[in-house]
Amino acid sequence: MNEPYGPEAPRPISSTSPGIMKMFMGFLTVFIVVQTVGTVLFCLYLHMKMDKMEEVLSLSEDYVFLKKVQKCQTAEGQKSTLLDCEKVIKGFQNIQCKDGPPKEQPKFEMQRGPEHHEHSHVTHKNETSVAAEKREPIAVHLAGQQSIKAGSVLEWRETMYGPTNSLISNKEGKLKVEEAGLYYIYSQVSFCTTEVSLAPFTLYIYLHIPKEEDRLLLKGQNTLTSLKTHEEERHLKTVCGLQSIRVGGVFSLREDDMVFVNVTDSTKVRYSHGNTYFGIFKL
Repeated sequence: MNEPYGPEAPRPISSTSPGIMKMFMGFLTVFIVVQTVGTVLFCLYLHMKMDKMEEVLSLSEDYVFLKKVQKCQTAEGQKSTLLDCEKVIKGFQNIQCKDGPPKEQPKFEMQRGPEHHEHSHVTHKNETSVAAEKREPIAVHLAGQQSIKAGSVLEWRETMYGPTNSLISNKEGKLKVEEAGLYYIYSQVSFCTTEVSLAPFTLYIYLHIPKEEDRLLLKGQNTLTSLKTHEEERHLKTVCGLQSIRVGGVFSLREDDMVFVNVTDSTKVRYSHGNTYFGIFKL
């Protein structure tokens, strides 16, 4: 018996399992997060790279500018038609003004002819003089000078060939040292006697310290005590018997210490050239 023909029943549609879907969504989420983080890091790296490139370019421009300034110093650079040296130097000076007043002359300065050379020569000469003065020994040699004031402290003046130094000053016959150290102090005093006397003529060198008592450093004496005939004594009263006393020694002086020369009778001192002098120098 034939069965009646009928259409086949439709097959049920297969559906994706929930586990696979969850794995796919998780992978997609992780991918998006990684992509976002990577993009942010790349942008940050790119930004840092751009800043570094700008810094390098800025340094390169500064280097090129300084090379131009340096080249403008040379005669070849000034003759070059490719460089506008006036503009370059003006720009460099403007930068210096913005940074503040310079404490010393700029290292890069365009030479401008004979006046500039003369100024540079004078400046170099002054610097050389200062350096030479620093190398000079600390020493002073003075000649005796007759004072109009009555007193036993002798006064002094500079000589043509005697050394002087700013670290030793002379005020009213007293030499003041500005730098502590070991000093050799010396003096010679020539005096004239017209009669035989048992009282010696004495030369003293004193150390003067403010607010303290003067201290004796050196002492020298001389006197005319030999016996003479009546005729010789009468001759001595009319003729000067010139004599000299010289003393010297090494002493340790402090800053602002002063030394001076004292004699028993300043009216007998003779000030002719080379007879009476006073000096000090640092060892």
